[in-house]
Amino acid sequence: MTEDLRAAALEAVAHSHAAADPDYPVVHLAPPVGRLNDPNGLLVDSGTYHAFYQFSPFHPHRKLVYWGHASSRDLLHWNHHDPAIIPDSFYDRSGAYSGGALVLEPEETAAAPAGAPYQFFYTGNLKDPVTDERTASQCLVTSPDLAGFTKWPDNPLVPDHPAGYTAHYRDPQVWRDPDEPGSFRMLLGVQREDLTGAALLYRSTDLREWELEGELTFPDAGGAFDHFGYMWECPGLVRLTDELTGQVRDVLIWCPQGVAPDTEGYENIFPCVYTVGRLVGTELRECDGTFTELDRGFEFYAPQAFARRPSEPGPVLLTGWAGNASEDDQPSIDTGGWVHALTVPRVLTLRGGRLLQRPVTTPSDDAPGLTLVGEGLQAAAPIRELAGHRSWQLRLQAAPDADRWGLRIGTADCCVTIELARAADGATHLIVDRSRSRYTQHGAARIVTLPAGTAPRLEVLHDRSITEVFVGDGEIAFTLRSFVAPLATGAGLLADEGAQLEAGVFVYD
Repeated sequence: MTEDLRAAALEAVAHSHAAADPDYPVVHLAPPVGRLNDPNGLLVDSGTYHAFYQFSPFHPHRKLVYWGHASSRDLLHWNHHDPAIIPDSFYDRSGAYSGGALVLEPEETAAAPAGAPYQFFYTGNLKDPVTDERTASQCLVTSPDLAGFTKWPDNPLVPDHPAGYTAHYRDPQVWRDPDEPGSFRMLLGVQREDLTGAALLYRSTDLREWELEGELTFPDAGGAFDHFGYMWECPGLVRLTDELTGQVRDVLIWCPQGVAPDTEGYENIFPCVYTVGRLVGTELRECDGTFTELDRGFEFYAPQAFARRPSEPGPVLLTGWAGNASEDDQPSIDTGGWVHALTVPRVLTLRGGRLLQRPVTTPSDDAPGLTLVGEGLQAAAPIRELAGHRSWQLRLQAAPDADRWGLRIGTADCCVTIELARAADGATHLIVDRSRSRYTQHGAARIVTLPAGTAPRLEVLHDRSITEVFVGDGEIAFTLRSFVAPLATGAGLLADEGAQLEAGVFVYD
């Protein structure tokens, strides 16, 4: 008898006690049970946001990946739905792996597969139980209403990897080609046979038949990406207009595994980076080989932008996995039977070739202002407005001459501290220290040098066991799991005695 994988997942959700765990977040999307990792198929539909994600409902007892599904009207409060993709076909029985979404206009649906307005592309994972040999194929799911999901009967669309590449061949992103109307492109992360990472581009006019165009190349990068890590995961392209130059630019965001450049950062087991250029055919031109780590925190990986219809424009919104490989050993798996979360969506802008990230929700500029006064760096003076709250957002602005200031979240014995400090050479550093928290694996403390000219501004979104930090106008983003003292509320100000900071506060619980 064939196992009913849908029923088994729903039973696991029904018996979950995750939401009762004190560490379970309020405004970050976390799994209803088991394990979450990469965001998938993010989309906007008539003002409603849908997030799909890698979902392992039986974790840690059984590794089998579905696509979970949740929706939100405000990007803060999420409603869980039944799993959207079940790994029950011959081509994905070892897991329905990552991919993306395409939202069609009404005039496009008639010619689309199944006449459906929502098209989802993902990697089917198949492992031979004897040889452990992997087959990765690119597959399609359609939906008429985001309530029912049907696998395309002619799956897989791309049944195997071409010559010259290994079976590490996954994570399709599909988008309309703005330079060739009526054509669609697919970007895949791959590994060459020489065990180096790359990305491949495919093209289609009907979303059914896909023709390989070739590798994504960087003709102006001086070979910077020719042997850049051993595998590229979750590649994605977003198009932005640079606020300073007015130029339209394509930003490639991806996760090159095995990269350890001789620069500050890149301490995580796998990083996530971006580079900027202009996509022409299969070439990312005017890219000089410069790349930047997207998020400097302990936990961040596999980000994806929300897909939109052209008739429903809006800001470019990005969400990432607040986790990384080998980080399933968090306290919540024992206390609540769940692990990991997604970041709150971020608005992306481009300024002078640098990507800026800001949380989609922020204390408004016209909110009642607060003045906080430091009582000495060792005191952690309580911020009265946060008393009794465990999910909140705080914006702090210091005078340009402030030398050291920040926050302590938690108690003196079990806490995370977040500070900005000016060094003797004039550089300013973000210092994040969770060495006295309940989770210190994969990084207990980290120092980040801020780009010159970054405004002395901290925005901190703390949600029970996850914290996101944004510095300046979003020049630096830093995500961490912050398992502080259970049920600890509020935060304390760390600042030189008498130092004044302007603040804006919003609470979520």
